[in-house]
Amino acid sequence: MKLEPKHDFVAKLRQEQVLPNVLNYIAWQRASRDAQARGETIPPMPKNIALTSINLDLTTACNYRCDHCIDFEILNSSKRHEHCKLLASLGEMAERGLRSVILIGGGEPTLYPGFGDTVRFLKERGVQVAIVSNGSRNEKILEVAYALSSRDWARLSLDSGTDETFQKMHKPKRAIQLEEICEGVPHIRKRNPALPVGFSFIIVWQGAERDQKIDIVENISEIESAARLARKYEFSYISFKPYLTRHPSGAEVMDPKVMRNFNGTIERIREAVEATKNLETKNFKVVESTNLRVLLQGNWRDFTKQPKTCHMTAFRQVVSPLGVYLCPAHRGIPHGRIGDTHTAIEQVSSMIDKFDASRKCSQITCLYQPANWWVEDLINSNTDPVQVAPLPDRGDYYL
Repeated sequence: MKLEPKHDFVAKLRQEQVLPNVLNYIAWQRASRDAQARGETIPPMPKNIALTSINLDLTTACNYRCDHCIDFEILNSSKRHEHCKLLASLGEMAERGLRSVILIGGGEPTLYPGFGDTVRFLKERGVQVAIVSNGSRNEKILEVAYALSSRDWARLSLDSGTDETFQKMHKPKRAIQLEEICEGVPHIRKRNPALPVGFSFIIVWQGAERDQKIDIVENISEIESAARLARKYEFSYISFKPYLTRHPSGAEVMDPKVMRNFNGTIERIREAVEATKNLETKNFKVVESTNLRVLLQGNWRDFTKQPKTCHMTAFRQVVSPLGVYLCPAHRGIPHGRIGDTHTAIEQVSSMIDKFDASRKCSQITCLYQPANWWVEDLINSNTDPVQVAPLPDRGDYYL
């Protein structure tokens, strides 16, 4: 299946500027497995293996109460970053090879007092920056827009085509309307025409509910109206992805079995998304996430089959006030926690060795699965890692 370029993590790992890091990792994994087979101590992960990308949760604070939020249970905790220590840690990661940071996750990033300071700090060090926001404080994005480039991006999580549905789904603490949020986008685009700004739409169906048996508002009927709204207000694209929930294990999963009238609902989604493609222009695109594609094609289970080792942990992690986690699907979950916000290489090495992705991730439709198997196959092959052909850099280091 053809992956969306942003989800083709094998191609991203093979970029000329990233591949040497991956080859260092493969060499370490081979040495570790050889040592283990001989009954010897596994060598620590060397310092020449660096994170390429992180999801950075600047805060757990949020000014919405979205019923469909996957991180609802960890919002508004008492945990805080110490700003100076956070910047020092980011600076150290950048020196070692960090190439991208996605400001996203268990809170609204623009609520963090040091939001603008953090964005500028990263850009001064040549790190790509992405911002995922609920749109309530677009003025904060406007303030830093000048510092961003065409390789950076901002995306607003709006999930609706009418204000009535927006209010039901997001429950903002202060009065703010959907079109009011959208009206801020042309100002951001005018401040920096090169910066892509996206409209994110999580598709929710009848039968979807959160852990506490709270029904979630369906929005399939608003797929096309949301696309029209996005085009009207000069968004660069609208992206569609399916609703995710928490498995009893805590993992972030796609659970189509709760979908009422499965075949009919899938067909409604397919027709609605297809209709939005007629709205595409030179400057406005419709993007289907890989998760949505595998749901519509019926092969989503293929992405739950992982090797024992989650190799992507070495290249991409989640940094939160609650700690460091191995991936977004395990954010806030104890068994996915690597350590504190300034994690030592030894802790990462231990997590890579002990975390059994084939078991812990067996319910997760994981977009990193093809990359995990690519690395696993290279480790187990007789191929000299140096002979792995690099791909030209495309300047996309988001993992």
